[in-house]
Amino acid sequence: MTPQAPPRVFQTPPVPPGVLAGAAELYVALHRDPELSGAEERTAARFAAALRTAGLDVTTGVGGHGVVGVLRNGPGPVVLIRAELDALPVREDTGLPYASTVTATARDGTPVPVMHACGHDAHLAALSGAAAALAGSADGWRGTLVAVGQPAEETLSGAAAMLADGLYTRFPAPSYALAQHVVPLPAGMVAHADGPLLAGSVTLEVLLHGRGGHAAAPQLAADPVITAAAVVMRLQTVVSRETGPGEPLVVTVGSVRAGTPGGGNVIADTATLEVTVRSFTDTGLERAVAAVRRIVRAEAAAAPEPAPPDPVVRVLSRSRPTVPDPAATGAVRRAHEAAFGAHRVARWQPSMATEDFALYGDAGLGLHGVPGVRTGYWMLGGTGPRQWAAAGGPGADAAGRLAALPANHSPLFAPHPRLTLETGIAAMAAAVRAALTMPAGVA
Repeated sequence: MTPQAPPRVFQTPPVPPGVLAGAAELYVALHRDPELSGAEERTAARFAAALRTAGLDVTTGVGGHGVVGVLRNGPGPVVLIRAELDALPVREDTGLPYASTVTATARDGTPVPVMHACGHDAHLAALSGAAAALAGSADGWRGTLVAVGQPAEETLSGAAAMLADGLYTRFPAPSYALAQHVVPLPAGMVAHADGPLLAGSVTLEVLLHGRGGHAAAPQLAADPVITAAAVVMRLQTVVSRETGPGEPLVVTVGSVRAGTPGGGNVIADTATLEVTVRSFTDTGLERAVAAVRRIVRAEAAAAPEPAPPDPVVRVLSRSRPTVPDPAATGAVRRAHEAAFGAHRVARWQPSMATEDFALYGDAGLGLHGVPGVRTGYWMLGGTGPRQWAAAGGPGADAAGRLAALPANHSPLFAPHPRLTLETGIAAMAAAVRAALTMPAGVA
């Protein structure tokens, strides 16, 4: 009988101590001093300085506050790696010693708290660390690395702005574009999807007109709040009665505005809704948007005579579904399994969250004109061991723990710095090496 070999113990590939320390320093600085979409001036400067320290040729001000660093290392493929610069209008409640206390001015002039509640600070720090690690081991790979710090991801406008400003013409056009995103999985894990990873979305502003008047004489007015309420209720049928049970679709009315504070005795002239639809296919998105427009028109037509002006529906933002390239996904997954062990590489259940990364691939062909850019995208665990063990209480299973953990965009969202960065740096560097060695024409 042949003795079996002992099981192989996998560990995160060692990240040079200086690289990890630099990434951690950047992470703390970014987390403590976040900036909103389109205002990422200090964030961009810090990220650009980190890339320059790593030896990249850095350009700033691309598509707003976008940062592009280029590291040429002989002939070979061009691999683009991307992280996001912006934070969210969220008041931090983590209690961390480096918690944000920043307040910014919103577009309407009101002060708002700001927090890196989605992990973009970790993305930037891990990307800069991966760039530094690759620059320090340049004898082991050939090709060109393009490191991108993208502004305004949360408003789904930054990728398009950078591409419109010549990202693929002023800098080497990539064969591969890669990104990762922190989520409340155990730190040290990564997760890949088979097929769609994130949904596409369309956010609509709906302006409903009425005729204002006195609350004591509603028969003399046309109340747009009644129309808005009818629209909100009718929109629920887009999913429940117009969409097949096997087709994921989400319709959300995230904002309803009418009247003014203290105006309880006044019937308003207008009501405004913000409606977001989400689907894993472009066809599903278009069908849902058409349904929203149809319902808005129909409910507005039911207003009493004389008829108020027609409603106005305006697109505020749009994103394409994030569907990573199968070949790139397979290659990166295998690289992660080799680096971390298969037990630390999970399958990602497609999420209805959205972002604009798909534009770097064929979904953005009309913007950048470079066909065949293969995209790779994976999720990066950020929950520390103690937090994971305590989540959901004693005896909780994995699903219960995930449900109990603070999610992205929560004021309590707090990735474990060392484990998240250590794994994020190694995962990104391994993915770049995998992309650089993929044979041409792999399908």
